[in-house]
Amino acid sequence: MRAGMLIAAAAVTVAAVGSEPARLTPPARHVVLAELFTSEGCSSCPPADALLQRLAAASPIEGVEVLALEEHVDYWDTLGWRDPFSSSGFTRRQSDYDARVFRNGDIYTPQVVVDGAFDAIGSDTRSVRDAIARAATRPGADLRVTAAAADGRAHTDVHVDIPASLDHRKDADIVVAIVEDGLTSHVERGENRGRTLPHASVVRSMKTIGAVKSTLPTADAVADVPLDRAWQMPHLRVVAFVQEHSTLRILGSVSQSFSESR
Repeated sequence: MRAGMLIAAAAVTVAAVGSEPARLTPPARHVVLAELFTSEGCSSCPPADALLQRLAAASPIEGVEVLALEEHVDYWDTLGWRDPFSSSGFTRRQSDYDARVFRNGDIYTPQVVVDGAFDAIGSDTRSVRDAIARAATRPGADLRVTAAAADGRAHTDVHVDIPASLDHRKDADIVVAIVEDGLTSHVERGENRGRTLPHASVVRSMKTIGAVKSTLPTADAVADVPLDRAWQMPHLRVVAFVQEHSTLRILGSVSQSFSESR
């Protein structure tokens, strides 16, 4: 449910009225990170959840990979249904984007934030596509990640290369998110009462594990992240990304499945 004015679609892919849609220039950036702030208590959110899943499965732009993060906020939890995936941390993250990037004074669901720089109503296919297209034209960092699960923990190793073409003047965080696919919920109360909601790319944990200094072109970070027994190991992945600490701009991202050690 959106509290303010609709965000206008980006002009980069909009043709003049009455003409054919303009063809996109092949992007210089091939991976973008799309964060969806959502809630099971919000009746407007299931279409956005479904759209995010479609975009991650098949990008709307040739040559561009969309990495999805489904982040469930908790400010709907007192309105009839407590979202089992909600976290105050995701509410704070969304609030930080509004306060430091968009400055609209407008916190709403469903909201998509692409590469920490462009946002759109999460169920508006054209606006989300335009945000992805705008993000994809920017150069990005190259990331490599390995992830292995053993003894209830995820050992992750991230390497970052910053190309000369990327304007990198500020320190950045190396962040690792554990995401789970193949989830469903049967909602018993609230705006979605009686519905069974499928989910993918649900963020189970998000942790800063290192930093990239503005004066250096490379960085490495290693961390062990706890895994909850309730999470289904075959459906877990790690998504790593580099995000400028002050601007929240995401410089690069990558996804990797887990290898399991016995």
